[in-house]
Amino acid sequence: MITLIAIDLDGTLLNHQKEIPADNIQAIQEATAEKIKIVLCTGRPSSGTKPYFDQLGLQEDEFLILNNGCSTYSSLEWKLIHSHSLNLQDISDLYDLCKDYPGVYLTLTAEDNYYVLGDAVPELVQADGDLVFTQVKAITIADLASSQEVVFQAMYMGVESILDGFEEAYALELSEKYSLVRSQDYILEVMPQNVTKAYALQELAKDLNCSPEEIMAIGDAPNDIEMLSFAGLGVAMGNASPAIKKLADKVTADCDHAGVAKAIREFALKG
Repeated sequence: MITLIAIDLDGTLLNHQKEIPADNIQAIQEATAEKIKIVLCTGRPSSGTKPYFDQLGLQEDEFLILNNGCSTYSSLEWKLIHSHSLNLQDISDLYDLCKDYPGVYLTLTAEDNYYVLGDAVPELVQADGDLVFTQVKAITIADLASSQEVVFQAMYMGVESILDGFEEAYALELSEKYSLVRSQDYILEVMPQNVTKAYALQELAKDLNCSPEEIMAIGDAPNDIEMLSFAGLGVAMGNASPAIKKLADKVTADCDHAGVAKAIREFALKG
């Protein structure tokens, strides 16, 4: 019996127009009416998640795993219940690696701000900021140290060809100390060691006394792989890659055809 559904956002709950299909909203409300907990699991920060969560119209306390597992919130008061962060030395070390790669930018997600290290905000970085409804701010290491702000995760950003070279050069070194995932062609995400969506989902499941067998996870991208494997029922979207579909237990419709709604009704509410 499914008692918790973990749902990715981009390419999963959201269609390719970055909208939630009405049928997905209806199916999620049907699930909560059956006392099934809903957990949005995304690489997005709170600024890029809350507007979508609000559209779901949920009345009970649900949960949100953000920043690829670095922060977990309960929904009624947006209370931070678990967090994992990078320290200033981590950030300085990460920044040093990309100094010899013009066109690769280190961005940082803090609880209330989205930063890029440097003197200005590159167009590519602000374009990503626009997707999460926030103005990116340029910051120096010294200013970051003075602010004492908690930084959940870092992201290297660059055009695909340049980022490919950077990843090839440093992925092995980075993976010895951090969790690493290429979530988009232009983004290489860096989280504290062992922190993933699955790690955060496991933390939350323990809080809720929920076993993996009671969890259904739905996703489409490389940063969903561990989550799909952890859940008792891992469902790949129809728009996921063949590799992700192969490792999933089930495959649903694509994000433009309300695949989340189909999965909820077929696998969680059936019978």
